[in-house]
Amino acid sequence: MGKRRHPLSGKLAPNLKQKRSSQKHAIRILHAIYQLARSDKLLEARAVDPTRAMLRDALRGRDTGLIFDWLVLTLSLQGVSDRVAIEYAERNGSATWKALSADAARDPSCPKLSSFWHYAGCGYSKSLQTCARPDHFRNCPLPKLNLRNGRLNQLSWSLLLWIRDIADEDIVRWIRRRLRPTIRSNGSLQDQRERLLGPLRGVYGVSDKVLSLAFADLLLAAPPRWRDWRRLGGALIVIDTLVHNNLVRTGILSRSGTDHAYGPACYRPKGCADVIDRVAEQLRVSPRALTHAVWRYCSQDGLAICNGLRINDRRRCDNKYCRLHRICDRRKLHVK
Repeated sequence: MGKRRHPLSGKLAPNLKQKRSSQKHAIRILHAIYQLARSDKLLEARAVDPTRAMLRDALRGRDTGLIFDWLVLTLSLQGVSDRVAIEYAERNGSATWKALSADAARDPSCPKLSSFWHYAGCGYSKSLQTCARPDHFRNCPLPKLNLRNGRLNQLSWSLLLWIRDIADEDIVRWIRRRLRPTIRSNGSLQDQRERLLGPLRGVYGVSDKVLSLAFADLLLAAPPRWRDWRRLGGALIVIDTLVHNNLVRTGILSRSGTDHAYGPACYRPKGCADVIDRVAEQLRVSPRALTHAVWRYCSQDGLAICNGLRINDRRRCDNKYCRLHRICDRRKLHVK
């Protein structure tokens, strides 16, 4: 009898070999970073934050108003430092469920505010003091908010209308219903993440990054018995430029054939989040913990080893003192 031919021999074999090689490289690099920069007290350290106790009580009591107030402030932490955003809110106030709900209950004349679906294209501009329906601008409640910019005014009303019209004013029950099918069927964390965040992408002015940041904190604040919520909270990862650029420099993205620019593609299939998920599963660690280790390895507030201040991104990294120097591809970023 002749030698049996492997079913994956021929054209598929090199692709399979390349896939295994790229996965092995990703595991080797990220495992090394995790060992060097991990924070064993990541989740425990956040538990001392008094905000977590407040959120836990809000979740137990299904207090949509309190959750909204916290969510809208957290989602506004973009474009400037957290300190600047919070200080501005402390001086000028923030959007609240009570005030916005009262305004919505008065049936504003603008048809844009009649429902979440009608709200698309509001176009409010704080600097120009205009919008898509200037004929209703004088009586519109939206400009009453003294937020940092008009985009945050739009975000606040969009989130309010979303919770009112999509979540039926009960965000806790909505999350529970969204997660129940995948939890019962032992669906993957990726499926659960998509079922939770997918519908929220329709809210004006939010991205996967800020949604993941906010809902990770919310789910991790769940009572201890809500284990599925806390588990998903640990899988909601934030891909910032430091993490993305590290995956580029180390060659992880190029070897897997998934090179992409920083942005929404980081959260799409085969993007940065998928890479973190797969490696975290192999290492049997939380995706959140692995992402945080990569961030600490790069950040000026962490080990400050792999970032644009230490590396000339027009050339390959020449930091021979980096512990990963011999195994890293040291690819330059695509900088003109």
